[in-house]
Amino acid sequence: MPNAKVLESKKAAVEALSSKIKEATSIVFVDYRGINVAQDTDLRKQFREAGVEYTVVKNTLTRFAAKENGYDFDEVLNGTTAMASTTGDPIAPARIVCEFAKKNKLAMSIKGGVVEGSVLSAQQLNGFGELPSKNALVASVLGTFLAPISSLAFVLDQIRIQKEEGGAAPAPAVEEAPAAEAAEAPAENAEA
Repeated sequence: MPNAKVLESKKAAVEALSSKIKEATSIVFVDYRGINVAQDTDLRKQFREAGVEYTVVKNTLTRFAAKENGYDFDEVLNGTTAMASTTGDPIAPARIVCEFAKKNKLAMSIKGGVVEGSVLSAQQLNGFGELPSKNALVASVLGTFLAPISSLAFVLDQIRIQKEEGGAAPAPAVEEAPAAEAAEAPAENAEA
């Protein structure tokens, strides 16, 4: 039978993992085989910059913590496992792992996870890994909204510049021709 001190430390670890899982908007379980120390350091730096917490976890303790939150990861939690979790951008963990594995040609892979309360397979999370970040998506949508407004502002600015440079814009040649014909017509009528 395990020592009482060891049992208490394991209970504390399960409680800590359980609260992380409960608070997270996204959790991705990663098989980190094939990664060296330099690559691991680089990966952890990318996670920190994105606000993602990345830790190597014990499968048994994580299994208990997941069950406390209503998740069943029995198939996922085996072998070498690390957990990337965030309370921010829900696709950040999957995106970072996918980009990193592709860039470094690693056997590292996503095992499964949770995004905003929904359990997702490795294939679904790899699909999230192909998406741009939330900020990039928001910027793209805002750019689409602002394009017509920017075009209108450019046209109005060109009109303002034209008026400042020479007053009113010169009238087109087509409008001057009828005025010239009208001036000649009374002169012809006067001679008759």
